[in-house]
Amino acid sequence: MGDRVELGHLVYTVFETRWASQLGDGPTARVPQHQFFLVRMNVGNTGTARALVPNMTLEDDHGNSFPEVREGDSVPEWLGFLRPVTTLQAAAGNAVFDVPPAHYKLRLTDEDSQRGALVDIPLSFREDAPDLPAPASEQR
Repeated sequence: MGDRVELGHLVYTVFETRWASQLGDGPTARVPQHQFFLVRMNVGNTGTARALVPNMTLEDDHGNSFPEVREGDSVPEWLGFLRPVTTLQAAAGNAVFDVPPAHYKLRLTDEDSQRGALVDIPLSFREDAPDLPAPASEQR
């Protein structure tokens, strides 16, 4: 993560990830089958024509593949599912997956889905949650 990945005219940079047990609040909150996994990234286009950023997948250590979630309701700064990027422009935001917590690699492809690369995503459990006070120590 953090390195530039150049595939064709697309340049990807994955910045950070976080887990979420739900998206949104109250009765309209979205609840995942497993856990929502948000991958914050930037995708630039160095070409001379508009390009569509292909959809991404996560691959676990057992060879299982998980596609992106198609709907972005309540996803903060959602990258979108159809992502046109014009010449010398960039798209930035979160791609979202519904996956069990595990170690993953993010599969990225060029604008024609001909060339690909894997970005190692370290397993961490950062979730935007309020800070809770530490439990009081037991006194005897």
